[in-house]
Amino acid sequence: MNATQPATPASPAQPRAPMKSLDDALAELLGHATLLAGVEQVSTFEADGRVLAQDIISALQVPPQDNSAMDGYAVRCADLAAGVALPVSQRIAAGSSGSALAPMSVARIFTGAPVPEGADAVVMQEDCTVQPDGAVRVHGPVQPGLWIRRSGEDVIQGAVILSKGERLTPAALGLAASIGMNTLTVARRPRVALFSTGDELVMPGDVAPQDMPPGAIYNSNRFFLQALLKRLGCEVSDMGIVPDNRAATLQALGDAAQNHDLILTSGGVSVGEEDHIKPAVQALGQLDLWQIAIKPGKPFAYGQVRRDVMAGEPSARLAHFMGLPGNPVSSFVTFLMLVRPFLLRLQGVSKVAPLSIAATADFTWARADKRREFLRVRRNASGALERFPNQSAGVLTSAVWGDGLVDNPPGQTIAPGDVVRFISFAEVLS
Repeated sequence: MNATQPATPASPAQPRAPMKSLDDALAELLGHATLLAGVEQVSTFEADGRVLAQDIISALQVPPQDNSAMDGYAVRCADLAAGVALPVSQRIAAGSSGSALAPMSVARIFTGAPVPEGADAVVMQEDCTVQPDGAVRVHGPVQPGLWIRRSGEDVIQGAVILSKGERLTPAALGLAASIGMNTLTVARRPRVALFSTGDELVMPGDVAPQDMPPGAIYNSNRFFLQALLKRLGCEVSDMGIVPDNRAATLQALGDAAQNHDLILTSGGVSVGEEDHIKPAVQALGQLDLWQIAIKPGKPFAYGQVRRDVMAGEPSARLAHFMGLPGNPVSSFVTFLMLVRPFLLRLQGVSKVAPLSIAATADFTWARADKRREFLRVRRNASGALERFPNQSAGVLTSAVWGDGLVDNPPGQTIAPGDVVRFISFAEVLS
C-alpha cells in the first residue's frame, strides 16, 4: 500500500444474532415436525409406549351387566325391613348368570358375578350371619345400590376410550383389552441415525483407562442418547464416531439421510475450525445454527439433509437434522427440552411439552443468569428440592444424582422456601 494512501477502514464486526428463547426455538422446531407417513398394526401386548394412530371406540359396555363388587349376598332392600333371616335361593359365581331373585330370599354372590334381576343391593359377607338352618341375617341398614358396580360405569358403548395421538401406557393397554382389542393401529416408529463427532472421543472398551492418551475422553453421550431415543420408541442406527474432517462428515450425513427421519449428532455444532457439521449440512441441505437462551445447552442446530432423488416421494426427500452440544449435561437437557417434543410430534402426539409442577426449594441459588436455567435437583425427605452442588454442563453425575430439573426463569435467584417449577425425570424419561 502506498504510504500516501489512506488506510482502508476495517470492516465492522457483524452483530451477533440474539439468542432464541426456548419457547421460540421449540415452536419453530414443532413447525417442521410433520406427522410421519405410515402406520403399523401391533399386538396390544407389544404396544406399550407406542402412539395411537386412530381413536379406539368401544363396541360394548364395561362392565357389561351390573355386577357384584364383593363376596356376599344379593338382596332386595325392602325384604330386609322385617329384620328376619332369609333363605338362600341361589348361588351365583363370576362367569355364570343367575335367575331373577325370588321374593323374601337372598342370593349367594361372588365378586364380579352378575347381579340377579330384582336385587338392588349386595351385602358383603362380613355384615351377615348364617344361621344353623342356612338362612342369612343381615346386620345394619342397607341402601339400594350398595356394592353394585353398574353396567357401563367404566366404559359406555360407543365412547372413545383412547384418542388418536395418545401415547400408550400399561393401563391404557389393559383398557384396550377390556373392550376386546387384541391389536392396535399405531404410528410408525421414527428412524433415527445417531453419531458423535470428535477426534478426542474414545469408546469404552477400546482403550483401558490407564492407557487413555492426553486429551482423550470416553464417549458418554452416545450411550445416554441412544437410550433416550429408544425410550421414545425410535428405531436407532448407531453410526459411531465420525472423525473431525469434512469428507467423513459429508459421507456420514449423506448415508444417514437416505433411510432415516432424523439425524442426531452431539458435538461439532460450534464455529471452530474443527467443527465440520455446519458446512457439511449446508452443503447437503440447509442449516440453522441457533444460540438458545438456556443453561446448560446454548449451542443447538436444526436443519434438513437432502436424500437421493430416488429415495422416495418429493415430500420425503429431506431428513431432519439436529445437532446437540458436546458437553454431556448440555446434550442431555437439550434432548429433553427440544428433541423429545419433536420426536413425539412426529408420531402425532399433541401435548409434547414436559409437565412442570410447583415445588418448594430447600436450597439457595444466588447467581441469577440472563438465560433460562435448568438446575439438577432431587426431592429430600421433607418433599422439598435440594440442589446438586456442581451445576457445570460437564458434570453428568448431577443427572444421575437428581430426579428432576428446576426450570428457573432468566434473572431469577432462589432462596429456601421459594416456590419453583419442577420437571420430574420420571415424566420426561418414561
